[in-house]
Amino acid sequence: MYRSPDLRLATSHPSPQPPQDSLPGRTEVVIVGSGFGGLCMAIKLQQAGLRDFVILEKAQEVGGTWRDNHYPGAACDVQSHLYSFSFDTKSDWSKRYAPWREIQDYILDVTKRHGLRRHIRFGREVTGANFDESTGLWTIRTQTGETVLTRHWVLASGPLHVPAIPDIPGLKDFKGKVMHSAQWDHGYQMAGRRVASIGTGGSAIQYVPEIAPQVDKLHVFQRTAAWVIPRDERRYGPIRKALFKLPPLRTLHRWRLYWTNESRVWPIFNPALARVGEAALKRFIAWQVKDQALREKLTPDYTLGCKRVLISNKWFPTFNRPNVELVTEGIREIRENSIVTRDGRERPVDCIVLGTGFVVDPRIYMKDFELTGRNGHVLAEDWKTSPTAYLGICASGYPNMFQLVGPHTGLGHNSIIFMIEQQADYIVRCMQLLKARGAQYLDVKPQAQQDFLAEMTRSLKGTVWDTGCRSWYQTADGINFAIWPKSTWKYWMACLRVKQEHFDWVRCDANTAAAHRRRETAKA
Repeated sequence: MYRSPDLRLATSHPSPQPPQDSLPGRTEVVIVGSGFGGLCMAIKLQQAGLRDFVILEKAQEVGGTWRDNHYPGAACDVQSHLYSFSFDTKSDWSKRYAPWREIQDYILDVTKRHGLRRHIRFGREVTGANFDESTGLWTIRTQTGETVLTRHWVLASGPLHVPAIPDIPGLKDFKGKVMHSAQWDHGYQMAGRRVASIGTGGSAIQYVPEIAPQVDKLHVFQRTAAWVIPRDERRYGPIRKALFKLPPLRTLHRWRLYWTNESRVWPIFNPALARVGEAALKRFIAWQVKDQALREKLTPDYTLGCKRVLISNKWFPTFNRPNVELVTEGIREIRENSIVTRDGRERPVDCIVLGTGFVVDPRIYMKDFELTGRNGHVLAEDWKTSPTAYLGICASGYPNMFQLVGPHTGLGHNSIIFMIEQQADYIVRCMQLLKARGAQYLDVKPQAQQDFLAEMTRSLKGTVWDTGCRSWYQTADGINFAIWPKSTWKYWMACLRVKQEHFDWVRCDANTAAAHRRRETAKA
């Protein structure tokens, strides 16, 4: 898969160790990734009585995003009781929005409770997958040179695992410290340093207020202002934690949070309602930022909800500090010990923090990943214009290959774990149906996938995502491939039943094998 350029970035993981456990030669299911998605898929398989699976993880620990993102102030922007599995809830969350350590501890506890470690093979970055029509099996390859044959495989690596490194002239030649927010070096002392933070997205609004009191000077380089709403930082006291120990109350609270979040989608569907919210947030900015010129720079010029809405009580007040500067001029170049903006001004810096997010377009982070399917399908070719998949789960031409948080299933208003659970349940239903029908593989029909894409395109019309602003939800050509443009309960309904007429159900027999050999001979 795609690798970040070598910028001497610090990493939170130990150096890759030689694998200790060998891969099975063959297994029924391969899961790629051990974040929330991969673990959920594994648990759902176990609950369905299917225990012949292996999880391939490129790092040395589970957790995915929450293993990697431990920068100062890292926390979730979805409420704790909703940002967890519905089948494995937690009663003693410390506060309404959990910090990263608490979420990672929850993931570790879930892994232990469900006995998943025996299924995980760490240090196995998957580098390719090839489908054999004659047998209906996939060959999965890893960077260790190992391969495993499998009937099904689930891509659960998620869209937020490859740091995006900006292409700024001179960045590689900078002599000071460079680190991405997802590769934070806690051993580096920022006290008394001149620090530059590039980017003002979800990570930056959390770590910038934390490091500002420590540093001598902090330059925050902003390309686009963000809409930021207040954060409810209430802690859960002993009485609430005691109440949450009662499963019915915990479930009721979870559903209340779900529907409260779901109500946020209406301004997204109606830009006129979004503008009402903008007026309130402008008053919030005016209340927190003293300088009028600074307020104007921190106020977005695009429709609320078009880009990810961020949550913080500390972001705006940070810019009232005398040692913090908001820089809105674009960066022209980075020199050995400084950053030069397009107006010609040079700012000396000791450290550069890249709060630049992640590579979310799979066409980029999977550009070196060889993935070939049925009838000569090559994913890099099929997704040349934009990534697409039926329900964001199944891609036509790639039988028995499933995705979690695939195209058109990302969210801007609710918990992604809700979507992951619906997808995992749907995948299990597909596997069970395949076995019941006595077939070796299922492949979504091209027309079903095209109809789904057309529905997504229609649903995006008239929403805030259709107002012309650019975001990471889009390809470089402006195609919104990431977002589910409806209420999440509608996705839940869509996943409740596998529409068998939307799939080809194929049995591999002697005729299938012979036809496959004829095609291979013709290619040669």
